Amino acid sequence: MKLHTIALTGLTLGLFSVGPAFAAEPIVGTWKRPNGTVIAYSGSGPYCGTVRTGEFKGKSIGCMNGSGGKYKGKVNKLDEGKTYSGKASVSGNSLKLSGCVLGGVICKSETLQRVK
Repeated sequence: MKLHTIALTGLTLGLFSVGPAFAAEPIVGTWKRPNGTVIAYSGSGPYCGTVRTGEFKGKSIGCMNGSGGKYKGKVNKLDEGKTYSGKASVSGNSLKLSGCVLGGVICKSETLQRVK
């Protein structure tokens, strides 16, 4: 009986000593652009995007810093050869990227959908 109590106590202590689970930032995951290209954001800050499909597969689209669904950083528009100073926000399964070049003269935005 004593061995059973020691084993049960050890198991209970082991379960409570496991650290808390941390949820990933909302930007982390796989996203689809309106043109069908798939982008994956990963990391733990900065969060960097990599093209997963299409002509620019394997290329970086830039990195963002932030938390709680609001991010700022650089976005590379690979088909234009331009880097935009931008921001991103996540709302549900939508990721809105927006940014400007030339001191805010040229601005663009795009909304991506989370791939399930």
